[in-house]
Amino acid sequence: MSVFQDKTLLITGGTGSFGNAVLRRFLDSDIKEIRILSRDEKKQDDMRHYLQAQRPDVFHKVKFYIGNVRQREAVDFAMGGVDYVFSAAALKQVPSCEFFPMEAVRTNVEGTNNVLLSAIAHGVKNVVVLSTDKAAYPINAMGISKAMMEKVAIAQGRALGEGAATTICCTRYGNVMASRGSVIPLWVEQMMEGKPITITDPNMTRFMMTLDDAVDLVIYAFTHGHNGDLFVQKAPAATLSVLAQALKETYAKLDPKYGETEVKVIGTRHGEKLYETLVTREEMARAIDMGNYFRIPCDSRDLNYDKYFTEGSEDISRIEDYHSHNTGQLDVEGMKELLLKLRFIREDLGLEPRAKSKDIRSE
Repeated sequence: MSVFQDKTLLITGGTGSFGNAVLRRFLDSDIKEIRILSRDEKKQDDMRHYLQAQRPDVFHKVKFYIGNVRQREAVDFAMGGVDYVFSAAALKQVPSCEFFPMEAVRTNVEGTNNVLLSAIAHGVKNVVVLSTDKAAYPINAMGISKAMMEKVAIAQGRALGEGAATTICCTRYGNVMASRGSVIPLWVEQMMEGKPITITDPNMTRFMMTLDDAVDLVIYAFTHGHNGDLFVQKAPAATLSVLAQALKETYAKLDPKYGETEVKVIGTRHGEKLYETLVTREEMARAIDMGNYFRIPCDSRDLNYDKYFTEGSEDISRIEDYHSHNTGQLDVEGMKELLLKLRFIREDLGLEPRAKSKDIRSE
């Protein structure tokens, strides 16, 4: 028996990497129904056919809804009878958001607000909104839109308050290894095609999390969250140089030539950071250490502006951000161990049967 027993879960953006990971985790549980809301009918069709072929025993638990979170009507249609929501729909690619920032606003900010308002109106018990480390001290349009998304979610949660019928909280996590569009599948494809691995900056660091870690974080927030909370999972980091070397050595087991792959430094792309911050020092000043996680309660001040000028905290100036330069750093061997947790790499190396086409290198 679990808190999800006989409950209905809605995942917005449910055909993405996170949605697939939730399905793998929950399909064999005692959950009653998982609803997938997304705008991509091809990905829904692929997911539907895969489940019909591979999981016919539990396929009936999954329901598909075509719609865009930008349209409140589509969200309302999927929301009826839902107990819990994982809000994952987003534009996440840094370059595309840089060139089309209003599209990021419409999906990440307005779309998320539609999901929250609909959830409140339909009496949903818990909503967890998924964010990114790029929302902390954002310098690009994707991060800025995600930061605003967090502010919207936290403000809605604060307004609801303790004891409300609906609880809204956020999770923020770093680079999810081998999620769609991430660098690991790109580098593997470059190696397989005999091309150099293209690195922006060898000293650039990124947090390293698996999709299972991301699901764990969301479930932790779901079970421990209060209205307006932000949850962050502590995670190791690695330089891009270490990651590239670990990939080369991992695939050298398949063919020694991959260990000799050239690494080509191309320079930092527009909108990229040298390192990623998961928790700002302002947030660290009120963060609660939960062991493997930080819980950051919402700022409970109201719109009495005088407090903003007369009350402060000396602690903030003495506290350091929690970022990918000062967290635990993986060496090549540690990175290789983490890489072997990725399904597509285990499939490439023949360590487990292939579940997807060999051309699909994402989790």
